[in-house]
Amino acid sequence: MAITNTSVEITINGMLHSLDVEPRLLLVHLLREKLGLCGTHVGCDTSQCGACTVLLDGQAVKSCTVLAVQTDKQTITTVEGLGTIDHLHPVQEGFWEKHGLQCGFCTPGVMMAAVGILEQNPHPTEEEIRHGLEGVICRCTGYQNIVRAVQYAANLTESSAVESEVAASNIHREAYEGR
Repeated sequence: MAITNTSVEITINGMLHSLDVEPRLLLVHLLREKLGLCGTHVGCDTSQCGACTVLLDGQAVKSCTVLAVQTDKQTITTVEGLGTIDHLHPVQEGFWEKHGLQCGFCTPGVMMAAVGILEQNPHPTEEEIRHGLEGVICRCTGYQNIVRAVQYAANLTESSAVESEVAASNIHREAYEGR
């Protein structure tokens, strides 16, 4: 008996994709094999390691536990969608500045979990960061530099928000003063 494909529309890294997928296809395999987004790693296929973590409508999820058909009409962000070489995402910058990676295999999943943490709580405590990262296993580090990287990103995000508020305030003040 032939498997009937299902049509889905998924926004991935800001781009809408209309796809026909097998109902049994996992999201991680859609991303890697069908769309060539290989930044999302497969470490275990059993939902243990978290290397395959992506954001699904802003929530960190392990893409090896989600069927592609379940993501119809939803938004997915992978590590490829975070920043560019010229404009790193604050989490990427934090990992660079605070040496939050070792071999790099788990790094995409850890970064996506970190983004998920910061989207839920822009000012997490160290304990909240550690709790949020529990679903991603790094076999190379003791997590200290990873936690520092997330704290750094939180401070960067806060600084950027303050700078944006100051810039907006200056624009409004100048408009009010008739400049």
